[in-house]
Amino acid sequence: MTEPLDVAKLQRRLAEFAAARNWQPYHTPKNLAAALSVEASELVEIFQWLTPEESARVMADPDTAHRVTDEVADVLAYLLQLCEVLGIDPLAALDAKIDRNERRFPI
Repeated sequence: MTEPLDVAKLQRRLAEFAAARNWQPYHTPKNLAAALSVEASELVEIFQWLTPEESARVMADPDTAHRVTDEVADVLAYLLQLCEVLGIDPLAALDAKIDRNERRFPI
């Protein structure tokens, strides 16, 4: 039986992966933010010329679904690594942001 995934476990795996390859010197906040931007752009590229209707069906095509899933994973990986380097709890940050947005944009 596999262990449930959580953010901290994934961050540890990413850190171990980078450490095993001696990539830590390159995993500066600036470099991780830049890599995050590049990966987000690669995700956007998949949707670039699709109509709204086509974009809603993007996961129906297995090849495109695989590309989308991989790019989402890349974006999340760099975001989690950036949070780890900066000492940000991503779930706490999101929770606090939602709280602020609920106050800023009342129903």
